Amino acid sequence: MELTYLHTMLKAFANISEEDYKLSETFWSIKSYKKGSFFNNYKGVCKTAGFIMDGAFRAYHIDEKTEAEKNVFLYSKDQIVVAYKSFIDQVPCNYYTQALTDATIISISYDKLIKLYGLSHGWERFGRLMAEYASKIAVERMESFLFQTPEERYLSMMNHHPEILNTVQLYHISSYLGIQGPSLSRIRKRLCHVNDFNRG
Repeated sequence: MELTYLHTMLKAFANISEEDYKLSETFWSIKSYKKGSFFNNYKGVCKTAGFIMDGAFRAYHIDEKTEAEKNVFLYSKDQIVVAYKSFIDQVPCNYYTQALTDATIISISYDKLIKLYGLSHGWERFGRLMAEYASKIAVERMESFLFQTPEERYLSMMNHHPEILNTVQLYHISSYLGIQGPSLSRIRKRLCHVNDFNRG
């Protein structure tokens, strides 16, 4: 089941061929995370990247002045979880990556992925697409605060992470969106009214 899932995700993400997939088959490992456990720690070097089979993660940092936790990224089912800069440069990471729910990841280590890059152009393409994926997420995140309203950020989050609302505490969503809890409640209430009106 797990290897079927992996093959499906690699095909969808980078059009990895059957031949290239077989080169990697023994390189992947499955790990379960309890809610609150860490995929990667602050100042730790990210050693693995993986597909989320189930569950959700957040990347967050702690404000030095207020000691408040601020969510930077969310990762959910069928997405890649990785602290990309730390992973690709093998340097300490500036934030934590933590499981928001019980979760399962099928992952590959940096060393094994680098080995695959040298074995086929298909895996080189995978590496390029992963870099583009990480860059796209970072740019979209930055631009969301520059150009989107809080309501637009909420709708974008729901598009990218449709299962989040059913599994994650609302204060994590508020932190990710950069809005206070009461504002999030008003947005949700307003959208609920709009949906009810449209259905009627």
